Amino acid sequence: MTAQPPEPSPRPAPPGELRASHNDREAVVEQLRDAAAEGRIDLDELDSRLEQALKSKTYAELAVLIADLPRVNSAEDLPPLVLKGGMYGASRGPGRWEVPGRVIARGGLGGVKVDFTRAECRLTEVAVEAYGETAGVTIVIPEGWAADTSGMDPGVGGLRDKTTPDRLPGTPLIRLTGSGGMAGVVIRHPNLWERRKLHSNPTQD
Repeated sequence: MTAQPPEPSPRPAPPGELRASHNDREAVVEQLRDAAAEGRIDLDELDSRLEQALKSKTYAELAVLIADLPRVNSAEDLPPLVLKGGMYGASRGPGRWEVPGRVIARGGLGGVKVDFTRAECRLTEVAVEAYGETAGVTIVIPEGWAADTSGMDPGVGGLRDKTTPDRLPGTPLIRLTGSGGMAGVVIRHPNLWERRKLHSNPTQD
């Protein structure tokens, strides 16, 4: 019996054909409303575009509605977030904050913690440079987010990757580089205490 050739794996959809989320549609709605307030489109056109935006299912359908409007600042335009542990440590999160395309964390003598659990992230990938130095760096990502640590130098302190590889659709990938230094770098999902705090304060800023 002749072996059947394996079926080709499905090709990933082009970016424009990816499904848009509620947040994606809401962002376009806000941009359209701002454009109307600035006099760029009239009210009739605003109503028409808003209706189409709320019905849009893909990125391409949304892009058509704002193609003739000035580009608004996005997360890619944000400057890198730089956290230096110094003598007393530094942290970002777990409150609401907007994630830029690049995060740099230097443990210093006090350590650094970067908590993404309540962060607003509209990017498909976030580059995180972590340098454990003397006190170490801890990175916390929500369940469903994934991390690529292949570019990380563990150094003396090592790299502890406690994340799961299961990445939910539409969530960002944390691409981790840098060096563990003396104290090391940890990347993980929320622990039990942090999960309890998230559940008890789901809207905490």
